[in-house]
Amino acid sequence: MTLQESQICIECQTAFKGRVDRKFCSDQCRTTYNNRQKSIENAYIRDVNSILKKNRRILLELNPEGKSRVSKDKLAGKGFDFNYFTSTYKTKDGSLYFYCYEQGYLPIEKDYYLLVVKKDFNN
Repeated sequence: MTLQESQICIECQTAFKGRVDRKFCSDQCRTTYNNRQKSIENAYIRDVNSILKKNRRILLELNPEGKSRVSKDKLAGKGFDFNYFTSTYKTKDGSLYFYCYEQGYLPIEKDYYLLVVKKDFNN
């Protein structure tokens, strides 16, 4: 193993001596650096999951019977985000259902949606 005279820690910018391929001056700096990297990745996932859960709550609230019709304005007014869904289902006739977990919606006539629940989840 070759030692280098002086290296700079990528976390705290402190000079240290050690193996050539070493990037951190200590285990604490390595852990802090890696935790920060993961928190950035996890923040995005947390934000998307929050939107999906909110969409699901809205659909559940507006569809207590398992099948109903609602306007786009009503969904949007409650904060529904049409850009986020967990899956889609295309029927034989070409209708495309969007799902937030088990709660689904189908664009029907102008500015209206049919709200449904996946059959797998009905009790």
